[in-house]
Order: sequence, then C-alpha cells, then structure tokens
Amino acid sequence: MKYITFTVPCYNSQDYMKRCIDSLLPGGEDVEIIIVDDGSTDATGAIADHYEEQYPGIVKVVHKKNGGHGSGVNAGLALATGIYFKVVDSDDWLEESAYARLLSRIKGFYVKRQARLVSEIPDLFVCNYVYDHLDDGTSRVMQYCNIFPVEEMCDWNDIGRFHASQYLIMHALIFRTELLRQVGVVLPEHTFYVDNIFAYQPLPSVDHIYYMNVDLYHYYIGREDQSVNEKVLMRRIDQQIMVTQIVSKCVDLHEVKETYPKLAEYMCRNISIMMAISSIHLLLINSQEAYSKREQLWRGIKEENARLYYRLRCRTLSGLTYLPGKLGGMVTKSGYRAARKIYQFQ
Repeated sequence: MKYITFTVPCYNSQDYMKRCIDSLLPGGEDVEIIIVDDGSTDATGAIADHYEEQYPGIVKVVHKKNGGHGSGVNAGLALATGIYFKVVDSDDWLEESAYARLLSRIKGFYVKRQARLVSEIPDLFVCNYVYDHLDDGTSRVMQYCNIFPVEEMCDWNDIGRFHASQYLIMHALIFRTELLRQVGVVLPEHTFYVDNIFAYQPLPSVDHIYYMNVDLYHYYIGREDQSVNEKVLMRRIDQQIMVTQIVSKCVDLHEVKETYPKLAEYMCRNISIMMAISSIHLLLINSQEAYSKREQLWRGIKEENARLYYRLRCRTLSGLTYLPGKLGGMVTKSGYRAARKIYQFQ
C-alpha cells in the first residue's frame, strides 16, 4: 500500500536534487517517489537511476523529452498509485518530523476507514510551508491556523478569513490522487507558473479538509534562475498571462458560491493577485507592447465574464494595479515595491 505518491519534476537538477529526494526516503515502503527527468542535459538522469537501483519499490524514474514543470507533474500523476499525491520541486525538501506526523495521520485515517470507524477521509491535507531565502539566510513560515481548525475534519464553510499574504499554494497541499483525476487536472506543457492551476482548479471538488499545523515543506527561494525571480518573470510574462487566463476561466465562481461562498471569495482573491502580478510586471517592462498586453488582459476578462471583471476592478487588490494614466502606473509600481520589502517575495 502506497499512502503518498511524491512526484519530483527535475530539469538539470544535479546540484540540489539529492537533498530533496533524501528528505522523502524516510517514508519507506509507505510511499512512492516518482522522479521525472524532464530531458535534462546534466547528471540528473544518472542520479535518478542510482536512487531507483538503491530503492526498488520506492523510487521510480521517468525519462522523457523536455516538456516543462507541468509536463513533469502530469507524468507523475499518470503513474501515481498512492492514495494522496504531492509535488515536491527538486530544489525543495520536507522537514522530517512533520513528514512523519503527516504520514502517520494519513495511515490512521485509512485504517479507520477500512475498519468503518470513519466514513470519509480527507480530500485535502493542508500543512505549513517555509520560505527559505538564500540571499540573507532568513526563513519565514506560512501557516493557516487562522483559517482552518487544527487537526479537525472541516469543509469550506468552516474556514476563517485569509490574510493578505496567505494563499493555498502547491507547496501547502496534499490532494487525494483520485480527486485530481476526477477533476481532470492536466497542466499545460512548456509553461511556467502552472502550479497556480494545480492549486486552484481542484478546490471546489474538495469536500473534506484536514489541516496540520506543522512546517512540512521548505521552499528554497533566491536563485537567480527561479521562475518567481522578478527579472525572470518579466521575460516569461506571456506564460504568466496565459496561466492567469486559464485560472480565470477553469471554474465557475458563481456556481461555487452557491455551495461554498467563503471558497468562492478566496478563489476570486486568488485571481485578483494573479491579475495584479501580471499587470505590475507588464508595467515594469515599460514598453508600448507591454501596455497593450495589459489592456488586452483586462479587456479579455471583461468580455469573458463581466461580473468577475467588475469585482476584480472595483472590489479587489488587482483593481489598484489597473489605474489609468502614467500617475496610476507610478502609484502601482510604488505600492508593489513597498509590498515586496514587507513580504520578502522575490
């Protein structure tokens, strides 16, 4: 029995993938680790094969043509046999004691269901994650105690209010594998930022949530080539825009609101921050083409879903990133710089 499938998408990850994989191995035979070598040109594939030879029955390796992070997630999900599914990026790692607690809790739920002591198991486990900043050696924990009851089964009607810096990103989430398949989660290939889709699209299908206040996932941040680096994001702005458009269309928020109004509010806020990121970075690019793309992005939302457009424009943060004229652009950029210092994102 495999309780968790970990998928580790790797592209030229030879310098840091060992720390990641070594942090997953303590799960032993209770887990499977699918290392996806996404067309690497360094020693990534050989390192992955060595792990598979050392840990047969635990580690599986997929060698494939380069398709990007989403392609790696898709490959892992297609092969997953675990009850739960988690993506761990090759430069990140799990904290051992938190990992042990999570695995123990998952096994406990499964055993109780087999004994018919509980009728349901969680569709989604949520754990804390930690920003580990390379440049200054600092770290910051992102937790959800104000949102979810701790170690109690709940649903979206039981949640509290998200703070400005709180989002359910991929690093915090462990979905039930079958739920992801039922929802039809398939991420675009050759595209960055697709983790936003993974962390958004399945949420309305989640009926049972279990939050553990443990610092499970360490998110290694600060490399110059990371996709969230400001300069890198500006170069890949078309991919950010595309993912923002996909997220804005993949769920009917009006329908979600009928069952889970608090979730609908959160999901709207999620779209808002993605619109803000796209709008701000287009302003930072500071070209006529970028300004035109910014206008097209907002016009597309308005034409596709006027109700969502007016909510984003008038009632959320993203509206402040679409202020008219040069003065409006200056205000937006100043606010972004201030927020960057406060929240320490790249």
